[in-house]
This record gives sequence, structure tokens and C-alpha cells, in this order.
Amino acid sequence: MRMMLNVKFQTETFNAAVRDGTAGAKLMKIVDAIKPEAIYFVEQGRTRGATVVVDMPDASKLPALVEPWLLTFQAEIDIHPVMTLDDLKSAGLDALGKKWA
Repeated sequence: MRMMLNVKFQTETFNAAVRDGTAGAKLMKIVDAIKPEAIYFVEQGRTRGATVVVDMPDASKLPALVEPWLLTFQAEIDIHPVMTLDDLKSAGLDALGKKWA
């Protein structure tokens, strides 16, 4: 299942990594491990953050997706299942509408 993670970095932890020159390497280690479909570095609630889209084949993979962010940057993470337009097209909305209207 495709999941979107909204990652909010703890400011002091991320600042320390920037100051000691390890932020980039730490980010790349996480990205290499989770292999996202897409990742965007964004502002999250007036601090640094990232929006990450990953394919999670089963629920047992959730710790491998979130723990690197938590342990490395003390991040806060919101997780949302997401669909592409093609997923939505095949979701059967018309049939659901008829069944539940």
C-alpha cells in the first residue's frame, strides 16, 4: 500500500547535525534504506520537514519506515494511506455510491 509520511524534524537535533556536518549523510542513509517513490523537503509547522511517499507491502514494514526518522532526528511523523488517480479510478466509487446512497 502506498503511504505518505509527513516528517517534522526536531529543530535542535537537526541543527546539531547541520552544525557538525552530518545532516546530509544521515538523510541519504535514511533515503537509501527506505527507497521512497518521492521525497520533498518542506516546511512543516515552522520547522524543517519532509513529505515522503513509499510503497509499504505490509504493515510489518512500518517500523523500518519510521524508526530511522525517529532515532536519527527525533522527528514527529504522521502517516497517511494515499492513492494515485489510477487507484481511485479502480476503487469502484460508482458501485459504492449505488450501494450506499
